[in-house]
This record gives sequence, structure tokens and C-alpha cells, in this order.
Amino acid sequence: MALTLFLGGTIAPSYHSQGQGTEAGPPITALAVRDGVIEAVGMEALALASLADETVDLDGGHLSPSFADGHAHPLLGGLEEMGPQIRSCTSVTEIAEAVRKWADSHPTDSWIVGASYDATLAPDGVFDAEWLDAAVPDRPVLLKSWDYHTVWVNSAALRAAGIDAGTPEPALGRIVRRPDGSPCGTLLEAGAIDLVLRVAPGYTLDERVNALESATARYAAAGVTWIQDAWVELEDVPAYLAAADAGRLSARINLAFRANPQDWTNQPFEFERARHGIQELASPMLTANTVKFFLDGIIESRTAFMLAPYTDSPGEAGLPNWEPADLHDAMTQFDALGFQLHLHAIGDAAVRMALDALEEIRHRNGARDRRPVIAHLQVVDPHDIPRLADLGVVANFEPLWACADEVMQLLTIPRLGSPRAQLQYPIASLAKAGIPLSFGSDWPVTGHHPVPGLATAVTRQTADHVPASGWIPDERVDVETALAAYTSGVAHQAFAEQEWGRLLPGMRADLTLLSANPMQVQNDRLADIEVLGTWLAGRPTYVHRTAGTSSGGDQTR
Repeated sequence: MALTLFLGGTIAPSYHSQGQGTEAGPPITALAVRDGVIEAVGMEALALASLADETVDLDGGHLSPSFADGHAHPLLGGLEEMGPQIRSCTSVTEIAEAVRKWADSHPTDSWIVGASYDATLAPDGVFDAEWLDAAVPDRPVLLKSWDYHTVWVNSAALRAAGIDAGTPEPALGRIVRRPDGSPCGTLLEAGAIDLVLRVAPGYTLDERVNALESATARYAAAGVTWIQDAWVELEDVPAYLAAADAGRLSARINLAFRANPQDWTNQPFEFERARHGIQELASPMLTANTVKFFLDGIIESRTAFMLAPYTDSPGEAGLPNWEPADLHDAMTQFDALGFQLHLHAIGDAAVRMALDALEEIRHRNGARDRRPVIAHLQVVDPHDIPRLADLGVVANFEPLWACADEVMQLLTIPRLGSPRAQLQYPIASLAKAGIPLSFGSDWPVTGHHPVPGLATAVTRQTADHVPASGWIPDERVDVETALAAYTSGVAHQAFAEQEWGRLLPGMRADLTLLSANPMQVQNDRLADIEVLGTWLAGRPTYVHRTAGTSSGGDQTR
């Protein structure tokens, strides 16, 4: 049984959330790993130096529990590489040109499918099919926005889907129309988007497996070893099984099957069968313990469900995806089967809907350690914060969103108005209330790398450090709280706090080597920290610098 010794830097066994820290002891500079499990830390690890089969020189770096992502979409992120690259485009003209070039270089593709465009590039986030027609008039084009709650299509795609002026407004979606009633080319939420997706070609099994391999390799390079995939359709499950079975995943993934509000009654049986198939594979890289519920949409398209109407559209309060009775019945059934519930809730009314449903489940199924996850929590009525604590909710935030970027200034704040806009992303308030935090990325909606998210959670600033005092500064958290939310906080979400998320004897050696100790870096330099190495159960999945020794202690670098 091989013994690996990590030394030559600083080591953080664990991080603690706000107000739960422990007194600092002497620096820890060594960690011993045997067959993927931590055997000793500190002086006990140094005592094993003569027995080490390999030594990893940390070269002054900081060894941390690896990061985890509590809410992401790795398959979608990987698939983005297979279409026109439009995420960095800064104008509608630039997007159209990128799509035209892709179409010209892929003449046999029947559809052009890509993501993710910036919704702030058109007034009110509404994009016209004619702008894409000028680039590709002869084939359908489908582009997903950065939020994945909106798509922009050309006229050929509208024709292929049979969407015209006479198409009725779909349930759980909106077709943005011109004054004459004709569709303009922007479709909001699943009910409308699915009209096009159901006629668009899908991806092959090999393409999906390649996407998962690429996505998890990206995560490994960012120091991540565990991902909550927060939106999985049953048709995607074979790709996850194939990728895990072939050893092509560089991070563990837990799947969350999406509950369909319009056709959920057969899903408990189907999801249980899919979970059983994943359990039969017995891969440590793949689990399926979760069911995802989209309770509402997003504020930018006015589909997030709000307690009061939108300031810039007084007749609208959003688009709830579930009727309360159906939501309660569905959540109760999935809960009874032992699935963890993962609830997308952006608006304050959606958060309240989630809490009401969780109370009903506790009444019907009894009290137990459920750890339901409410993801995003963009606007929370302060009166509902004690309910989050009472129901044992894990509050999952995507900290990169908690800043006054262009989307926030051009779309979000005008929708919410004051003072409601000041209630956004109450991370510190929930931490102070003792509510467990986990952090995620929602990649590919925003970047997958935890380090920029760490910086944003601490400063509430954009990447160029605006505003100087932070946006809604009272909701900033300290560095250790943010690190805990990216490590032990996600482990708690995953019911794995005794397995990973901390560097303690008997736990998995899931490690990340950072270029500096975030606890000792000025807040405005946090985003400069680099990931130098990642180990999953002691196995390197990403190496920026390598160091090893034989049992005789001769280093090679």
C-alpha cells in the first residue's frame, strides 16, 4: 500500500463558516496519504517520512481540501464547445458573424446550435430572428442565452417548430412577439423553448461522453473534485454511465433528475429505475441521489416568481412553474423514495413556495435529516429566513452573481426597483442565522472556477473591483466562510461530511494545491490565486507543477 507524503508548504485541514471558527494552532506542514485515504496530518505525518514511497513538494504553496461545486451543469458546459463560440461576443453583429462563420465551415450540419450569448446586448434582452436570418437564412439556428432560460432562433427554426402568429402561448413559457403577434425570435422558459428543442437534432452518445470528459477536466484544473449536476434528463443518463465506466471523468458527479411539472406522475418510478442502474455500476465517480425542481425562472426575463409585481412591468409578478398542490404531491413522493430535493428558487415568492412545500413534506412524511437544497435564493423575504433554518435547508448560492455587473445594472435592478434590489443574495444574513451554506457556479451560466467566486463572495465587487466598498456590503462574508461553503459546505449538502471536504485522518484525499493561502492574501488579490494541482482520492487529476520522490527521498521536479 503506497504512502505519499505532502510537505513543503502550508496545509489547511478544514475551514469554518462565519462565527464557527476555532483558535489557530501551529502551522501544519505535512500530510500523509495511503491508497487514497488521509493517514496522518502534521507531526504524525512527518513521523512517517522515512516510510514514504513518494513525496510531493508543495514548494511553498497552500494545500487545501479540494473545492466542490454545489450546483452546475457540466454536460451543458461541455457541449458548448461543439457549436459557434459566442460567449465572448460583445455585439449582436459579432454574434451573427460568429454564427455565419460556423455555418460556412460546417455545411453538412442541418441545424446550427450554440451558446451562450449575452442578454444585455439587445434592448430589454429581446433578440430578433431577422438578425440571424441575415447570417444563416437557409438552416435553423438555435442559440441559448447565458442564463439557459432563454433562446434566440432564426426564422427557419421558427418554421421548423411550427411557431407563428397563431401559435397559442405555451404553458410555462412565453413567446416574445412583435406588435402584429408574430414571433420575434426570442423564447422564454421551458414551455416555449421546448417547442424548438423537440424538433432540433440531439447529440450523439459519443458527443455527450466527450463533453463530460472535457467538462470534468476543466473542473479538475480549477481544483474541483465533486459536482452537483443540477439538471439531468433521463436521455442523458447513458452518457454519464459510459463516461464513468470508461474512466473518463476527472471529478465525481451526483445527478439531479429534473421533475417535469406537466408530466411528473411516472417519474418517481423512472427516476428510481435510473438510480438503480447507476448504483449497479458501482462507480465511485457517479451517484444519482437528487431530484431537481425548477420553481420559477429568472428576474432578467421577468419569469422569477415575486411576491410583488416587477417595478418596470406592474402587471407581472413572474411565472411559477408548479401549482402548489402538484408540487407538494411530487416532492412528497420523491422524498419518500429517499431522493434529496434540489429546488431552483430565484424570486421571493418562489422561495416561500419552496418553504411551504418543505413544511408540507415534513407533515406528510415525518421529520428526518433531509438537507433540502434551495439554489440561488436571489431575493428572500427577511421574514422567511428563520423558516430556512427550521427546515434544515442548505442555502446554495452562486457567488459570482453577487456583484453589480452589467446584467445587474441593465436588467436586474430596473426589474426589481428599490428597496427590493437591496435584498439580493443575502449570503451573510443566512450565515449569521446559522443556515448551512454551499457554493456553486451554475456553469455554464457563469464561470466554473471557484477562485473568482471566492473573491466575489468576500468583496461583492466586479472583476475590476467596483464598487470600492462592495455592492450591498453588509452581505459580504469573510474568506474562511467562503472557503467553507466551497468545501465542507458542499460536503454537507452531499451527505458526505465524514468522507471529504476536510483533510483529516480517515477521509478521502481530495486535495487542491493553491499558489497562496487565501486566509493570508489581501481581499483585492484573492482572484489572482492559482490552482497548482488537484488530487482525487490521492490520484492527481490536474498538475500545474509536479514533484515526487522515491522512498529514498530523491526529489524530481
